Amino acid sequence: MARTPNNTSTALQWFSRALLPWYREHYRDLPWRRTTDPYRIWLSEVILQQTRVDQGMAYWHRFVERYPTVADLAKAPEDDVLKLWQGLGYYSRARNLRTAAQQVMDVHQGQFPRNYEALKQLKGIGEYTAAAIGSISFNLPEPVVDGNVYRVLARVFGLDLPIDSAAGKKAFRSLAADLLDPTHPGDHNQAVMELGATVCTPKNPLCATCPVATKCIAKATDRITELPVKANRTAVRTRHFNYLHIITKKGTYLRKRTGKGIWEGLYEFPQIESEKDLGTKRFAALLERTYGKGWELTNSHGPVKHVLSHQLIRATFWTASSPPGFAIPADWVLVPKAKMKKYAVPRLVERYLGEG
Repeated sequence: MARTPNNTSTALQWFSRALLPWYREHYRDLPWRRTTDPYRIWLSEVILQQTRVDQGMAYWHRFVERYPTVADLAKAPEDDVLKLWQGLGYYSRARNLRTAAQQVMDVHQGQFPRNYEALKQLKGIGEYTAAAIGSISFNLPEPVVDGNVYRVLARVFGLDLPIDSAAGKKAFRSLAADLLDPTHPGDHNQAVMELGATVCTPKNPLCATCPVATKCIAKATDRITELPVKANRTAVRTRHFNYLHIITKKGTYLRKRTGKGIWEGLYEFPQIESEKDLGTKRFAALLERTYGKGWELTNSHGPVKHVLSHQLIRATFWTASSPPGFAIPADWVLVPKAKMKKYAVPRLVERYLGEG
């Protein structure tokens, strides 16, 4: 492993001084870069976690239009926030946004705290987001370390410590702190992230246009594809969902997901999970065991694959009619077709409804 620089001024002489002029000339003109408003910076950082900029841009504009201030977001019903978030995935981000907005209003008198540690006390805000808000909005000298930063620093400095290990996280954060230009922390942090997003990309990096390529250890040693190192790969769990699309004259039934699993707070059709994909006869038997006799299955769609970061969902949608006298469970909601679009649903349910 290459040695981490331990002299901040030396590091700045070549890294930050090479990076900042490049950034100021080549940065993407994104709307949240035209402001230092911590609310709008925070929205952008949360939306862009696990989301491409081209996709996240539209959501950022929607949130700013619907909830122009943190006070507006704090007052919003959770279902409305989830509906606006629909399609972005990782729905805990949306719930945390609303909770953190309420904390800003209740604990901080409607003003984002200008302190790094206080920012981290807000729901859903960790080291990365606190550093981004703090450095960009309040000029706090806190280093940002995200996936783009890991990749840039691992390659430029030849760091082969796993980025998902405790030792690796500590080393990368220490290096990022050493490199940080304390006079322009916001621009510096955004410059490193921009370099990773547009030049030092995971595949086919544009080394010929990189402002620090002449100092890059990975380039000099032909290790670009090897870095950064990640030790642990999350095992993907396959799950089999069977959705009941019950059509009545008054509409269809949805059920709100509860608990701390995927899609908490979203609506979906009543669902029965099975150990594998089921044919009509086997699902009919499972349906009878779950909700009694007399169901009529008229159609099926799937299984449809839906990939999450740690789960693979195989979903089959069964069009069904309930038996006479069936007692509707208390958590089922009858939704008229005209009002279906008001409910926040998982993407795979949204796609099914769009095809139907």
